[in-house]
Amino acid sequence: MDRDHDEPEVIIPNLNWRYSGGTAVNRTIAPEIAKRCRAAWLGPDRPPGIPGLSLSALLRLRIRHPRQHPVRIWHARRNVEMIVGLILKLTGFRLALIFNSAAQRHHTAFTRFLIDRMDAVIATSEMSASYLRRPATVIHHGIDTQTYAPPADRAAAFAATGLPGRFGIGHFGRVRPQKGTDLFVEAMCRLLPKYPDFTAVVIGRTTLENRPFVESLKSRLAAAGLADRLYFLGELPIAEVPLWYQRISIYVFASREEGFGLTILEAMAAGNAVVAALAGAAAQILTDQDNGLLVRAGDADALAAALEQLMRDPQQVSEMGHRARAHVLANFSREQEVDRIVAVYGQIWKAAT
Repeated sequence: MDRDHDEPEVIIPNLNWRYSGGTAVNRTIAPEIAKRCRAAWLGPDRPPGIPGLSLSALLRLRIRHPRQHPVRIWHARRNVEMIVGLILKLTGFRLALIFNSAAQRHHTAFTRFLIDRMDAVIATSEMSASYLRRPATVIHHGIDTQTYAPPADRAAAFAATGLPGRFGIGHFGRVRPQKGTDLFVEAMCRLLPKYPDFTAVVIGRTTLENRPFVESLKSRLAAAGLADRLYFLGELPIAEVPLWYQRISIYVFASREEGFGLTILEAMAAGNAVVAALAGAAAQILTDQDNGLLVRAGDADALAAALEQLMRDPQQVSEMGHRARAHVLANFSREQEVDRIVAVYGQIWKAAT
């Protein structure tokens, strides 16, 4: 980033040193943004397809005016990124600040203070926008439909895992009450004894504070005699997660609350039949009884009933997965999301002239 013609028009900061949903979203869209305008990634976990921006190169931008636009875009997704963007702007950097809001809750006074100082706000869903106290452009997440794609042979992909049974059911995300991991385990305790062809997996990180929660779930499984039918696989390398969507047939989104629910799109793109709690943008993503099933958030009975509808009919699982994939291709591609984001950049650049 030392040469003038390499200097970014858009800076995508990723200032969280622990992998998170926000990082996953950034990694998905950043390479596509870099195809449309000169962009750079600041922070860890940089994906292929976008150059990195070192701290020293960032600091040099203070004395170098943007060449093609009046300002550079600083696209933040977290409070810390808004804070750093504001500091840079106040110290002489020619920046326009954008915040991507996914939260479906009332923001703290400090977060509202930061949001009020952004040049533009993007909300990931209509619900997220409703919690903002200023206008926002609603842009749903998109997904990389090549990375998240159905396997050539799902039965063979599952068989290769060495797990028992013929079909997999998955629940991905940090293992904690907010994600509804306990609801998933409860539903599996009721259903796995009735459907021996199915095996369940939980993929996601467990923090130290949530270890007692996880141990209680494992104890529940052991008491039910299901320790060899539901596996906690822990946090896996990023590249392995799409492979697990290809191995399972049913994906369960059991969150009690969520900003968006990107895993729903990932699973649908991979051709999974999805059972989703009404949290995040689930109701905007899928149509109940068509390309997925919707259930009340926090309701283990409703979750188990929806899962049983699918587990007793593998043909329905396959057909629903095909419709889910087609729906994502038509409405939630990464390219569509990035086109809309870059349009917001264009509006800011036009307004700044």
